[in-house]
Amino acid sequence: MFFSELSKYFERIEKNSSRLEITRILAELFNKLSAEEIAKVVYLLQGRVGPAYEGIDFGMAERTIIKSAMSALNIDRSYFEKEFKKSGDLGATVESFKKQYSSFEEKDMEVLVVFDFFYRLATASGNGSQDVKVSLLSQLIRQLDPLSGRYLVRLPTGIIRLGFSDMTVLDAYSWMLSGDKSLRSVIETAYHVRPDLGFIGKTLKKEGIEGLKKIEPEVFTPIIMMKAERMSSAKEIIKQIGKCLVEPKFDGFRLQIHYKNNQVKLFSRSLEDVTFMYPDIVEGIKKEAKADELIIEGEAIGYNPKTGEFLPFQETVQRKRKYDIGAKAVEIPLKLFAFELLYLNGKNFIKEPFIKRREALEQVTIKNKDISKQIIVVDHQEEVDREERLEEIFDLAIAKKLEGVIAKKIDGVYQPGARDWNWIKYKRSYSSKINDTIDCLVMGYDFGKGKRTDFGMGAFLVGVRDDKNDRFVTVAKIGTGLTDEEWRFLKIKTQISKLKDKPMNYFVDKSMNCDVWISPAIVVEIKADEITKSPTHTAGLALRFPRLEKFRDDKKPEDITTLQELNSIQIKDK
Repeated sequence: MFFSELSKYFERIEKNSSRLEITRILAELFNKLSAEEIAKVVYLLQGRVGPAYEGIDFGMAERTIIKSAMSALNIDRSYFEKEFKKSGDLGATVESFKKQYSSFEEKDMEVLVVFDFFYRLATASGNGSQDVKVSLLSQLIRQLDPLSGRYLVRLPTGIIRLGFSDMTVLDAYSWMLSGDKSLRSVIETAYHVRPDLGFIGKTLKKEGIEGLKKIEPEVFTPIIMMKAERMSSAKEIIKQIGKCLVEPKFDGFRLQIHYKNNQVKLFSRSLEDVTFMYPDIVEGIKKEAKADELIIEGEAIGYNPKTGEFLPFQETVQRKRKYDIGAKAVEIPLKLFAFELLYLNGKNFIKEPFIKRREALEQVTIKNKDISKQIIVVDHQEEVDREERLEEIFDLAIAKKLEGVIAKKIDGVYQPGARDWNWIKYKRSYSSKINDTIDCLVMGYDFGKGKRTDFGMGAFLVGVRDDKNDRFVTVAKIGTGLTDEEWRFLKIKTQISKLKDKPMNYFVDKSMNCDVWISPAIVVEIKADEITKSPTHTAGLALRFPRLEKFRDDKKPEDITTLQELNSIQIKDK
Protein backbone atom coordinates (compact mmCIF):
# COMPACT_ATOMS: atom_id res chain seq x y z
CA MET A 1 0.00 0.00 0.00
CA PHE A 2 1.12 3.54 -0.72
CA PHE A 3 1.19 6.09 2.09
CA SER A 4 -1.18 8.37 0.16
CA GLU A 5 -3.89 5.68 0.41
CA LEU A 6 -3.15 5.17 4.11
CA SER A 7 -3.56 8.91 4.66
CA LYS A 8 -7.06 8.73 3.19
CA TYR A 9 -7.91 6.12 5.79
CA PHE A 10 -6.44 8.38 8.48
CA GLU A 11 -8.75 11.14 7.24
CA ARG A 12 -11.84 8.93 7.20
CA ILE A 13 -11.18 7.81 10.76
CA GLU A 14 -10.47 11.37 11.91
CA LYS A 15 -13.83 12.57 10.56
CA ASN A 16 -15.79 9.76 12.20
CA SER A 17 -16.93 9.65 15.83
CA SER A 18 -18.82 6.34 15.68
CA ARG A 19 -16.83 3.54 17.25
CA LEU A 20 -18.61 0.93 15.12
CA GLU A 21 -17.87 2.82 11.90
CA ILE A 22 -14.22 3.33 12.90
CA THR A 23 -14.00 -0.42 13.53
CA ARG A 24 -15.35 -1.12 10.04
CA ILE A 25 -12.95 1.36 8.44
CA LEU A 26 -10.00 -0.24 10.25
CA ALA A 27 -11.13 -3.73 9.20
CA GLU A 28 -11.36 -2.55 5.58
CA LEU A 29 -7.86 -1.11 5.84
CA PHE A 30 -6.43 -4.24 7.50
CA ASN A 31 -7.88 -6.47 4.77
CA LYS A 32 -5.87 -4.53 2.17
CA LEU A 33 -2.56 -4.88 3.99
CA SER A 34 0.05 -7.62 3.82
CA ALA A 35 1.38 -9.34 6.96
CA GLU A 36 4.44 -7.07 6.94
CA GLU A 37 2.38 -3.94 6.33
CA ILE A 38 -0.27 -4.53 8.99
CA ALA A 39 2.24 -4.58 11.86
CA LYS A 40 3.82 -1.29 10.75
CA VAL A 41 0.51 0.44 10.00
CA VAL A 42 -0.95 -0.47 13.40
CA TYR A 43 2.07 1.12 15.09
CA LEU A 44 1.66 4.28 13.01
CA LEU A 45 -2.06 4.43 13.86
CA GLN A 46 -0.94 4.66 17.49
CA GLY A 47 1.72 7.28 16.79
CA ARG A 48 4.56 4.81 17.40
CA VAL A 49 7.13 2.70 15.58
CA GLY A 50 6.84 -0.30 17.91
CA PRO A 51 4.83 -1.69 20.82
CA ALA A 52 4.35 0.72 23.71
CA TYR A 53 6.46 -1.31 26.14
CA GLU A 54 9.57 -0.76 24.02
CA GLY A 55 9.36 2.92 24.92
CA ILE A 56 10.68 4.25 21.59
CA ASP A 57 9.69 7.92 21.35
CA PHE A 58 10.16 10.25 18.41
CA GLY A 59 11.92 12.78 20.60
CA MET A 60 10.94 15.79 18.48
CA ALA A 61 9.62 18.99 20.02
CA GLU A 62 7.08 21.09 18.11
CA ARG A 63 9.71 23.71 17.24
CA THR A 64 11.91 21.00 15.68
CA ILE A 65 9.00 19.74 13.57
CA ILE A 66 8.31 23.32 12.46
CA LYS A 67 11.98 23.60 11.50
CA SER A 68 11.61 20.43 9.39
CA ALA A 69 8.51 21.78 7.68
CA MET A 70 10.09 25.18 6.91
CA SER A 71 13.16 23.47 5.49
CA ALA A 72 11.08 21.14 3.33
CA LEU A 73 8.82 23.91 2.02
CA ASN A 74 11.50 26.64 1.89
CA ILE A 75 9.25 29.03 3.86
CA ASP A 76 10.26 31.88 6.15
CA ARG A 77 9.67 31.17 9.85
CA SER A 78 7.53 34.27 10.51
CA TYR A 79 5.27 33.44 7.55
CA PHE A 80 4.91 29.80 8.60
CA GLU A 81 4.19 30.64 12.25
CA LYS A 82 1.65 33.28 11.24
CA GLU A 83 -0.36 30.68 9.30
CA PHE A 84 0.15 28.09 12.05
CA LYS A 85 -1.37 30.42 14.65
CA LYS A 86 -4.48 30.84 12.49
CA SER A 87 -5.33 27.14 12.53
CA GLY A 88 -3.53 25.94 15.65
CA ASP A 89 -3.01 22.67 13.77
CA LEU A 90 0.50 21.90 12.58
CA GLY A 91 -0.72 19.16 10.24
CA ALA A 92 -3.33 21.35 8.56
CA THR A 93 -0.75 24.15 8.17
CA VAL A 94 1.72 21.88 6.35
CA GLU A 95 -1.08 20.47 4.19
CA SER A 96 -2.13 24.00 3.20
CA PHE A 97 1.41 25.02 2.22
CA LYS A 98 1.90 21.76 0.30
CA LYS A 99 -1.15 22.61 -1.79
CA GLN A 100 0.31 26.02 -2.59
CA TYR A 101 3.89 25.01 -3.29
CA SER A 102 4.43 21.89 -5.35
CA SER A 103 7.78 20.11 -5.28
CA PHE A 104 9.58 18.42 -8.19
CA GLU A 105 10.57 15.71 -5.66
CA GLU A 106 6.96 14.77 -4.93
CA LYS A 107 6.21 11.09 -5.49
CA ASP A 108 4.23 8.33 -3.87
CA MET A 109 6.00 6.09 -1.38
CA GLU A 110 5.08 2.68 -0.02
CA VAL A 111 4.00 2.46 3.60
CA LEU A 112 6.96 0.23 4.48
CA VAL A 113 9.40 2.79 3.09
CA VAL A 114 7.79 5.64 5.05
CA PHE A 115 7.78 3.50 8.18
CA ASP A 116 11.52 2.90 7.75
CA PHE A 117 12.05 6.68 7.63
CA PHE A 118 10.09 7.09 10.86
CA TYR A 119 11.92 4.24 12.57
CA ARG A 120 15.29 5.78 11.74
CA LEU A 121 13.98 9.13 12.94
CA ALA A 122 12.73 7.73 16.25
CA THR A 123 15.87 5.74 16.99
CA ALA A 124 18.43 8.42 16.00
CA SER A 125 20.54 9.27 19.06
CA GLY A 126 23.75 10.93 20.13
CA ASN A 127 25.47 14.04 18.78
CA GLY A 128 23.77 15.42 15.69
CA SER A 129 20.66 13.26 16.14
CA GLN A 130 18.30 16.26 16.00
CA ASP A 131 19.78 17.26 12.65
CA VAL A 132 19.20 13.72 11.41
CA LYS A 133 15.58 13.84 12.56
CA VAL A 134 14.99 17.21 10.86
CA SER A 135 16.56 15.94 7.64
CA LEU A 136 14.50 12.73 7.53
CA LEU A 137 11.19 14.47 8.25
CA SER A 138 11.95 17.26 5.77
CA GLN A 139 12.62 14.67 3.08
CA LEU A 140 9.28 12.98 3.71
CA ILE A 141 7.37 16.28 3.66
CA ARG A 142 8.93 17.26 0.34
CA GLN A 143 8.27 13.91 -1.30
CA LEU A 144 4.71 13.15 -0.23
CA ASP A 145 1.37 14.69 -1.20
CA PRO A 146 -0.47 17.40 0.82
CA LEU A 147 -2.84 15.07 2.68
CA SER A 148 0.07 12.81 3.63
CA GLY A 149 1.89 15.92 4.85
CA ARG A 150 -0.89 16.52 7.38
CA TYR A 151 -0.21 13.19 9.09
CA LEU A 152 3.55 13.14 8.59
CA VAL A 153 3.99 16.05 10.99
CA ARG A 154 1.37 14.82 13.44
CA LEU A 155 3.09 11.48 13.95
CA PRO A 156 6.22 12.82 15.73
CA THR A 157 4.11 15.13 17.92
CA GLY A 158 2.39 12.13 19.48
CA ILE A 159 -1.13 13.38 18.67
CA ILE A 160 -1.87 11.11 15.71
CA ARG A 161 -4.16 8.96 17.89
CA LEU A 162 -7.52 9.08 16.21
CA GLY A 163 -9.98 8.63 19.05
CA PHE A 164 -9.91 4.85 19.47
CA SER A 165 -8.21 2.49 21.88
CA ASP A 166 -6.31 -0.79 21.58
CA MET A 167 -9.63 -2.56 22.14
CA THR A 168 -11.07 -1.03 18.96
CA VAL A 169 -8.11 -2.43 17.01
CA LEU A 170 -8.83 -5.88 18.48
CA ASP A 171 -12.46 -5.53 17.39
CA ALA A 172 -11.27 -4.53 13.91
CA TYR A 173 -9.09 -7.65 13.72
CA SER A 174 -12.21 -9.72 14.41
CA TRP A 175 -14.17 -7.81 11.76
CA MET A 176 -11.29 -8.34 9.33
CA LEU A 177 -11.63 -12.12 9.70
CA SER A 178 -15.34 -12.67 10.32
CA GLY A 179 -17.24 -9.44 9.64
CA ASP A 180 -18.30 -9.14 13.27
CA LYS A 181 -16.92 -9.16 16.85
CA SER A 182 -17.30 -12.91 17.38
CA LEU A 183 -13.54 -13.56 17.52
CA ARG A 184 -12.77 -10.67 19.88
CA SER A 185 -12.40 -12.80 23.04
CA VAL A 186 -9.86 -15.16 21.44
CA ILE A 187 -7.87 -12.23 20.04
CA GLU A 188 -7.96 -10.34 23.35
CA THR A 189 -6.76 -13.40 25.28
CA ALA A 190 -3.70 -13.60 23.04
CA TYR A 191 -3.14 -9.84 23.29
CA HIS A 192 -3.08 -9.98 27.08
CA VAL A 193 -0.19 -12.46 26.90
CA ARG A 194 1.60 -10.63 24.07
CA PRO A 195 0.43 -6.97 24.22
CA ASP A 196 1.86 -6.06 20.83
CA LEU A 197 -0.88 -5.10 18.36
CA GLY A 198 1.54 -5.28 15.44
CA PHE A 199 2.59 -8.82 16.35
CA ILE A 200 -1.06 -9.87 16.81
CA GLY A 201 -2.03 -8.46 13.41
CA LYS A 202 0.93 -10.07 11.64
CA THR A 203 0.15 -13.44 13.25
CA LEU A 204 -3.49 -13.22 12.15
CA LYS A 205 -2.45 -12.44 8.58
CA LYS A 206 0.01 -15.34 8.45
CA GLU A 207 -1.70 -18.04 10.52
CA GLY A 208 -5.26 -16.91 11.13
CA ILE A 209 -7.09 -17.25 14.43
CA GLU A 210 -5.49 -20.66 15.11
CA GLY A 211 -2.09 -18.98 15.18
CA LEU A 212 -3.14 -16.85 18.15
CA LYS A 213 -4.08 -19.93 20.18
CA LYS A 214 -0.42 -21.01 20.09
CA ILE A 215 0.89 -17.80 21.64
CA GLU A 216 2.92 -18.35 24.80
CA PRO A 217 4.64 -15.92 27.19
CA GLU A 218 8.00 -14.66 26.01
CA VAL A 219 10.70 -13.45 28.37
CA PHE A 220 11.24 -9.66 28.05
CA THR A 221 7.76 -9.15 26.57
CA PRO A 222 5.47 -8.00 29.42
CA ILE A 223 2.23 -9.82 30.16
CA ILE A 224 -0.76 -7.62 31.01
CA MET A 225 -1.18 -8.10 34.73
CA MET A 226 -4.14 -9.83 36.30
CA LYS A 227 -6.45 -7.72 38.46
CA ALA A 228 -8.29 -8.54 41.67
CA GLU A 229 -11.98 -8.24 42.36
CA ARG A 230 -12.92 -6.37 45.52
CA MET A 231 -15.14 -7.24 48.47
CA SER A 232 -15.75 -5.64 51.84
CA SER A 233 -16.30 -8.64 54.12
CA ALA A 234 -14.84 -12.06 54.83
CA LYS A 235 -18.34 -13.56 54.59
CA GLU A 236 -18.70 -12.42 50.97
CA ILE A 237 -15.27 -13.81 50.05
CA ILE A 238 -15.82 -17.29 51.52
CA LYS A 239 -19.25 -17.44 49.88
CA GLN A 240 -17.73 -16.53 46.51
CA ILE A 241 -14.62 -18.76 46.34
CA GLY A 242 -14.78 -21.08 49.33
CA LYS A 243 -11.48 -22.36 50.74
CA CYS A 244 -8.67 -19.98 49.82
CA LEU A 245 -5.09 -18.96 50.55
CA VAL A 246 -4.69 -15.50 52.02
CA GLU A 247 -1.74 -13.18 51.43
CA PRO A 248 -0.98 -9.74 52.88
CA LYS A 249 -1.70 -6.82 50.53
CA PHE A 250 1.27 -4.47 50.36
CA ASP A 251 1.11 -0.85 49.23
CA GLY A 252 4.10 -0.41 46.93
CA PHE A 253 5.03 -0.80 43.25
CA ARG A 254 3.70 -3.86 41.48
CA LEU A 255 6.44 -5.15 39.20
CA GLN A 256 6.69 -7.92 36.65
CA ILE A 257 10.22 -9.32 36.54
CA HIS A 258 11.69 -11.01 33.47
CA TYR A 259 15.01 -12.87 33.78
CA LYS A 260 17.14 -14.73 31.22
CA ASN A 261 20.87 -15.19 30.63
CA ASN A 262 21.63 -13.03 33.69
CA GLN A 263 19.69 -10.17 32.13
CA VAL A 264 16.77 -8.57 33.99
CA LYS A 265 13.89 -6.36 32.88
CA LEU A 266 11.29 -4.86 35.18
CA PHE A 267 7.89 -3.77 33.91
CA SER A 268 5.31 -1.65 35.74
CA ARG A 269 1.58 -2.28 35.80
CA SER A 270 1.29 0.03 32.78
CA LEU A 271 3.89 -2.09 30.90
CA GLU A 272 6.53 0.61 31.13
CA ASP A 273 10.12 -0.65 31.23
CA VAL A 274 11.32 0.64 34.62
CA THR A 275 14.46 -1.50 34.94
CA PHE A 276 16.76 1.50 35.31
CA MET A 277 14.74 2.87 38.25
CA TYR A 278 15.32 -0.09 40.57
CA PRO A 279 18.95 -1.25 40.41
CA ASP A 280 18.69 -2.91 43.84
CA ILE A 281 15.84 -5.16 42.67
CA VAL A 282 17.78 -6.01 39.49
CA GLU A 283 20.86 -7.06 41.48
CA GLY A 284 18.71 -9.02 43.90
CA ILE A 285 17.17 -11.03 41.06
CA LYS A 286 20.60 -11.75 39.54
CA LYS A 287 21.97 -13.00 42.86
CA GLU A 288 18.96 -14.86 44.23
CA ALA A 289 16.89 -16.23 41.30
CA LYS A 290 17.29 -19.99 40.87
CA ALA A 291 16.30 -20.35 37.23
CA ASP A 292 17.51 -19.98 33.64
CA GLU A 293 14.34 -18.23 32.44
CA LEU A 294 11.79 -16.64 34.69
CA ILE A 295 8.75 -14.36 34.77
CA ILE A 296 7.44 -13.49 38.23
CA GLU A 297 5.41 -10.71 39.82
CA GLY A 298 5.83 -8.96 43.13
CA GLU A 299 5.37 -5.78 45.12
CA ALA A 300 8.40 -3.56 45.73
CA ILE A 301 8.28 -1.90 49.16
CA GLY A 302 10.58 0.72 50.63
CA TYR A 303 12.02 0.04 54.06
CA ASN A 304 14.09 1.79 56.70
CA PRO A 305 17.50 0.04 56.75
CA LYS A 306 18.11 1.19 60.34
CA THR A 307 14.87 -0.09 61.87
CA GLY A 308 13.82 -2.68 59.28
CA GLU A 309 10.33 -1.17 59.19
CA PHE A 310 8.49 -0.92 55.89
CA LEU A 311 7.59 2.52 54.61
CA PRO A 312 4.19 3.91 53.54
CA PHE A 313 3.48 4.36 49.85
CA GLN A 314 4.04 8.13 50.08
CA GLU A 315 7.70 7.44 50.89
CA THR A 316 8.14 4.38 48.66
CA VAL A 317 6.86 6.40 45.69
CA GLN A 318 9.95 8.60 45.89
CA ARG A 319 11.86 5.72 44.27
CA LYS A 320 9.93 6.22 41.03
CA ARG A 321 12.28 8.72 39.38
CA LYS A 322 14.50 9.23 36.36
CA TYR A 323 17.32 11.14 38.07
CA ASP A 324 19.49 10.68 41.17
CA ILE A 325 18.47 7.02 41.20
CA GLY A 326 21.60 5.75 42.94
CA ALA A 327 21.38 8.20 45.84
CA LYS A 328 17.67 7.49 46.37
CA ALA A 329 18.30 3.73 46.29
CA VAL A 330 20.65 4.18 49.26
CA GLU A 331 18.20 6.43 51.09
CA ILE A 332 15.12 4.25 50.42
CA PRO A 333 16.17 0.67 49.61
CA LEU A 334 13.53 -1.73 48.31
CA LYS A 335 12.59 -5.33 48.91
CA LEU A 336 10.49 -7.33 46.47
CA PHE A 337 7.74 -9.50 47.89
CA ALA A 338 7.15 -12.06 45.12
CA PHE A 339 3.61 -13.46 44.88
CA GLU A 340 3.21 -14.96 41.38
CA LEU A 341 5.16 -17.13 38.95
CA LEU A 342 4.02 -17.08 35.31
CA TYR A 343 6.85 -18.70 33.36
CA LEU A 344 9.79 -20.92 34.31
CA ASN A 345 12.53 -22.47 32.15
CA GLY A 346 10.40 -22.76 29.01
CA LYS A 347 7.16 -23.77 30.75
CA ASN A 348 4.04 -21.61 30.75
CA PHE A 349 2.49 -21.55 34.25
CA ILE A 350 -0.40 -19.18 33.46
CA LYS A 351 -3.01 -21.94 33.22
CA GLU A 352 -1.65 -23.90 36.18
CA PRO A 353 -3.69 -23.72 39.42
CA PHE A 354 -2.48 -21.17 41.96
CA ILE A 355 -1.19 -23.81 44.39
CA LYS A 356 1.21 -25.16 41.72
CA ARG A 357 2.35 -21.67 40.74
CA ARG A 358 3.01 -20.98 44.40
CA GLU A 359 5.06 -24.17 44.84
CA ALA A 360 7.18 -23.34 41.79
CA LEU A 361 7.69 -19.78 43.02
CA GLU A 362 9.07 -21.01 46.34
CA GLN A 363 11.54 -23.25 44.50
CA VAL A 364 13.08 -20.49 42.39
CA THR A 365 13.26 -17.68 44.95
CA ILE A 366 13.57 -17.69 48.72
CA LYS A 367 11.48 -20.23 50.62
CA ASN A 368 12.17 -18.91 54.09
CA LYS A 369 11.35 -15.56 55.68
CA ASP A 370 14.92 -14.25 55.64
CA ILE A 371 14.24 -10.51 55.67
CA SER A 372 17.90 -9.83 54.84
CA LYS A 373 17.26 -11.10 51.32
CA GLN A 374 16.27 -8.78 48.48
CA ILE A 375 13.60 -11.07 47.02
CA ILE A 376 11.17 -12.64 49.47
CA VAL A 377 8.18 -14.86 48.73
CA VAL A 378 5.04 -13.31 50.17
CA ASP A 379 4.11 -15.16 53.33
CA HIS A 380 0.70 -16.81 53.39
CA GLN A 381 -1.38 -18.31 56.11
CA GLU A 382 -3.06 -21.70 56.18
CA GLU A 383 -5.88 -22.59 53.85
CA VAL A 384 -8.91 -20.66 55.11
CA ASP A 385 -12.53 -21.71 54.79
CA ARG A 386 -14.08 -19.88 57.77
CA GLU A 387 -14.99 -16.20 57.69
CA GLU A 388 -13.96 -15.79 61.35
CA ARG A 389 -10.40 -16.93 60.59
CA LEU A 390 -10.22 -14.72 57.50
CA GLU A 391 -11.28 -11.74 59.63
CA GLU A 392 -8.52 -12.57 62.15
CA ILE A 393 -5.88 -12.64 59.38
CA PHE A 394 -7.24 -9.39 57.99
CA ASP A 395 -7.09 -7.71 61.41
CA LEU A 396 -3.47 -8.83 61.85
CA ALA A 397 -2.60 -7.29 58.47
CA ILE A 398 -4.24 -3.99 59.43
CA ALA A 399 -2.37 -4.02 62.75
CA LYS A 400 0.87 -4.28 60.78
CA LYS A 401 -0.21 -1.15 58.83
CA LEU A 402 -0.77 -3.09 55.60
CA GLU A 403 -3.57 -2.26 53.14
CA GLY A 404 -5.42 -5.48 53.80
CA VAL A 405 -5.28 -8.97 52.32
CA ILE A 406 -5.67 -10.81 49.02
CA ALA A 407 -7.69 -14.03 49.04
CA LYS A 408 -6.66 -16.39 46.24
CA LYS A 409 -8.66 -19.30 44.89
CA ILE A 410 -6.54 -22.41 45.43
CA ASP A 411 -7.18 -23.89 41.98
CA GLY A 412 -7.58 -20.53 40.23
CA VAL A 413 -5.59 -19.85 37.05
CA TYR A 414 -3.76 -16.60 36.23
CA GLN A 415 -5.86 -14.59 33.77
CA PRO A 416 -3.76 -11.86 32.12
CA GLY A 417 -5.58 -8.55 31.89
CA ALA A 418 -8.69 -9.91 33.54
CA ARG A 419 -10.46 -9.03 36.77
CA ASP A 420 -11.98 -12.27 37.98
CA TRP A 421 -12.87 -14.11 41.18
CA ASN A 422 -9.57 -16.00 41.34
CA TRP A 423 -8.18 -13.07 43.35
CA ILE A 424 -10.22 -10.95 45.76
CA LYS A 425 -8.78 -7.97 47.58
CA TYR A 426 -10.17 -7.16 51.00
CA LYS A 427 -9.55 -3.62 52.26
CA ARG A 428 -11.52 -1.62 54.79
CA SER A 429 -11.94 2.08 55.47
CA TYR A 430 -13.18 3.06 58.91
CA SER A 431 -13.92 6.71 58.11
CA SER A 432 -15.94 6.51 54.92
CA LYS A 433 -19.06 4.89 53.55
CA ILE A 434 -17.14 3.71 50.46
CA ASN A 435 -14.95 0.77 51.33
CA ASP A 436 -12.45 1.29 48.53
CA THR A 437 -10.85 3.94 46.40
CA ILE A 438 -11.71 4.68 42.78
CA ASP A 439 -9.01 4.81 40.10
CA CYS A 440 -9.91 7.68 37.77
CA LEU A 441 -8.56 9.32 34.63
CA VAL A 442 -7.77 13.06 34.63
CA MET A 443 -9.67 14.33 31.58
CA GLY A 444 -9.16 18.11 31.81
CA TYR A 445 -9.01 21.11 34.10
CA ASP A 446 -10.35 24.64 34.62
CA PHE A 447 -8.20 27.71 35.15
CA GLY A 448 -7.84 28.85 38.75
CA LYS A 449 -9.07 32.01 40.40
CA GLY A 450 -7.59 33.89 43.33
CA LYS A 451 -4.83 31.87 44.94
CA ARG A 452 -5.28 29.19 42.28
CA THR A 453 -3.90 31.50 39.61
CA ASP A 454 -0.48 30.58 41.03
CA PHE A 455 -1.10 27.00 39.94
CA GLY A 456 -2.96 27.78 36.71
CA MET A 457 -5.55 25.22 37.75
CA GLY A 458 -8.67 25.53 39.89
CA ALA A 459 -10.42 22.19 39.43
CA PHE A 460 -9.85 19.02 37.44
CA LEU A 461 -12.34 16.64 35.85
CA VAL A 462 -12.02 12.90 36.39
CA GLY A 463 -13.79 9.93 34.87
CA VAL A 464 -13.99 6.17 34.69
CA ARG A 465 -13.94 3.80 31.72
CA ASP A 466 -17.14 2.75 29.96
CA ASP A 467 -15.96 -0.57 28.50
CA LYS A 468 -19.16 -1.26 26.63
CA ASN A 469 -18.86 1.90 24.51
CA ASP A 470 -15.04 2.24 24.57
CA ARG A 471 -15.10 5.72 26.05
CA PHE A 472 -14.45 7.64 29.27
CA VAL A 473 -17.35 9.06 31.30
CA THR A 474 -17.19 11.66 34.06
CA VAL A 475 -17.77 11.13 37.78
CA ALA A 476 -16.37 14.20 39.57
CA LYS A 477 -14.83 17.64 39.26
CA ILE A 478 -12.36 18.14 42.09
CA GLY A 479 -11.39 21.60 43.32
CA THR A 480 -10.46 21.05 46.96
CA GLY A 481 -8.48 18.72 49.17
CA LEU A 482 -5.10 18.99 47.43
CA THR A 483 -2.00 20.47 48.99
CA ASP A 484 -0.18 23.27 47.17
CA GLU A 485 2.52 20.77 46.28
CA GLU A 486 -0.05 18.37 44.78
CA TRP A 487 -1.62 21.16 42.70
CA ARG A 488 1.79 22.11 41.32
CA PHE A 489 2.68 18.48 40.63
CA LEU A 490 -0.61 17.89 38.78
CA LYS A 491 -0.12 21.03 36.68
CA ILE A 492 3.36 19.89 35.65
CA LYS A 493 2.08 16.42 34.70
CA THR A 494 -0.70 17.87 32.55
CA GLN A 495 1.54 20.10 30.46
CA ILE A 496 2.85 17.31 28.23
CA SER A 497 -0.68 15.97 27.65
CA LYS A 498 -2.61 19.16 26.80
CA LEU A 499 -4.92 19.03 23.78
CA LYS A 500 -6.63 21.72 21.74
CA ASP A 501 -9.93 19.83 21.52
CA LYS A 502 -11.78 17.27 23.62
CA PRO A 503 -10.87 13.70 22.58
CA MET A 504 -13.60 11.88 20.71
CA ASN A 505 -13.69 9.09 23.30
CA TYR A 506 -14.49 11.52 26.15
CA PHE A 507 -18.26 11.63 26.81
CA VAL A 508 -18.81 14.86 28.77
CA ASP A 509 -21.93 16.89 29.53
CA LYS A 510 -21.66 20.54 28.44
CA SER A 511 -21.94 21.69 32.05
CA MET A 512 -18.69 19.84 32.79
CA ASN A 513 -16.64 21.20 29.89
CA CYS A 514 -13.06 22.15 30.78
CA ASP A 515 -10.83 25.10 29.87
CA VAL A 516 -8.05 22.65 28.98
CA TRP A 517 -8.42 19.04 27.82
CA ILE A 518 -5.87 16.34 28.67
CA SER A 519 -5.09 13.25 26.60
CA PRO A 520 -5.67 9.91 28.36
CA ALA A 521 -2.47 9.59 30.40
CA ILE A 522 -2.81 10.59 34.08
CA VAL A 523 -4.39 8.18 36.56
CA VAL A 524 -5.30 9.25 40.10
CA GLU A 525 -6.67 7.34 43.07
CA ILE A 526 -9.73 9.08 44.49
CA LYS A 527 -11.50 8.61 47.82
CA ALA A 528 -15.10 9.77 48.34
CA ASP A 529 -17.77 9.53 51.01
CA GLU A 530 -20.39 7.94 48.79
CA ILE A 531 -21.60 7.41 45.24
CA THR A 532 -24.79 9.18 44.23
CA LYS A 533 -26.98 9.38 41.13
CA SER A 534 -26.08 12.30 38.88
CA PRO A 535 -27.93 14.03 36.03
CA THR A 536 -24.82 15.95 34.92
CA HIS A 537 -22.02 13.40 35.11
CA THR A 538 -22.13 11.07 32.11
CA ALA A 539 -21.47 7.97 34.22
CA GLY A 540 -24.93 8.60 35.66
CA LEU A 541 -23.15 8.53 39.00
CA ALA A 542 -21.05 11.04 40.92
CA LEU A 543 -18.48 10.82 43.71
CA ARG A 544 -19.62 12.81 46.75
CA PHE A 545 -16.87 14.78 48.53
CA PRO A 546 -14.09 13.39 46.30
CA ARG A 547 -10.46 13.86 47.34
CA LEU A 548 -7.11 12.87 45.93
CA GLU A 549 -5.42 9.92 47.63
CA LYS A 550 -2.40 9.62 45.35
CA PHE A 551 -1.14 9.69 41.79
CA ARG A 552 -0.97 6.25 40.17
CA ASP A 553 1.93 6.42 37.74
CA ASP A 554 1.99 2.62 37.79
CA LYS A 555 -1.40 2.44 36.08
CA LYS A 556 -2.50 3.33 32.57
CA PRO A 557 -5.96 4.44 31.38
CA GLU A 558 -6.94 0.85 30.57
CA ASP A 559 -6.45 -0.06 34.25
CA ILE A 560 -8.83 2.46 35.82
CA THR A 561 -12.13 1.61 37.47
CA THR A 562 -14.86 0.71 34.98
CA LEU A 563 -18.43 1.99 34.96
CA GLN A 564 -19.61 -1.55 35.70
CA GLU A 565 -17.36 -1.71 38.77
CA LEU A 566 -18.57 1.69 39.95
CA ASN A 567 -22.16 0.49 39.72
CA SER A 568 -21.31 -2.63 41.73
CA ILE A 569 -19.54 -0.56 44.41
CA GLN A 570 -22.61 1.67 44.71
CA ILE A 571 -24.88 -1.34 45.16
CA LYS A 572 -22.61 -2.86 47.85
CA ASP A 573 -22.33 0.36 49.81
CA LYS A 574 -26.04 1.10 49.96
